[in-house]
Amino acid sequence: MTIAGIEVVIRILVLNLDFREVSYHILSMTSNAERQQDRAIALLSLNGMARLSELTDAGITAATVSRMERKGGVVRLARGLYQLPDAPLDANHSLAEAAKLVPKGVICLQSALAYHDLTDRIPPSIWMAIGVKDWRPRISSPPIQIMRFGPKEFESGIEEHVIEGVTVRIYGAAKTVIDMFHHHRRAKLLYPKSHNPSPTAAIEGLREVLRQRKTTPAEIARYAVEAGTRTWELVRPYLEAYTLNG
Repeated sequence: MTIAGIEVVIRILVLNLDFREVSYHILSMTSNAERQQDRAIALLSLNGMARLSELTDAGITAATVSRMERKGGVVRLARGLYQLPDAPLDANHSLAEAAKLVPKGVICLQSALAYHDLTDRIPPSIWMAIGVKDWRPRISSPPIQIMRFGPKEFESGIEEHVIEGVTVRIYGAAKTVIDMFHHHRRAKLLYPKSHNPSPTAAIEGLREVLRQRKTTPAEIARYAVEAGTRTWELVRPYLEAYTLNG
């Protein structure tokens, strides 16, 4: 074989080696992407919905999530929040979304009142309480109204409920009714154009929570006293009237 022929053979061998190496890397990348997608589906199936930060912590890249969204493999509920397209939807779906978007928040006021079936009014926004020093998130969807509660008030009366696989913190029925009495003025000042908690809704909530036996007069009185003298004096006549009327 001539020298030119040998050079041709060498070039062919090199090209074949390069092709095999490229093919190997392509297959490896495809396999890794598929593993990430499987991991994302498993995580979302288990948790109902997940923030992008939770997905990336599980080793799923933002590019994989974006690709899955384009192909219909996941649904973006809000900025940085995802769910499987065939996930079952609960009547309180928006509360689960809010809990994911504001992890330190607690569902409160009108939203908690509606969750406990103490009102027929469904608020257009989700009411959430956060601590005095907690970071206040800026969320456009779903609409969330943020209230800051003091340390003792914030930690008191929290219940945990699972909605669509998401653990959602919600104030209990008795605490919610008293918060309606205690915060309606401040809520109106903070959100003058919103559907605010009202004294009427608070009174109706008190009547319903006692009628449905979801709490006791003693528990209502305890939360009212904890809220302060002014709130207790506001609640007391209604509590006495409903208790006497049985």
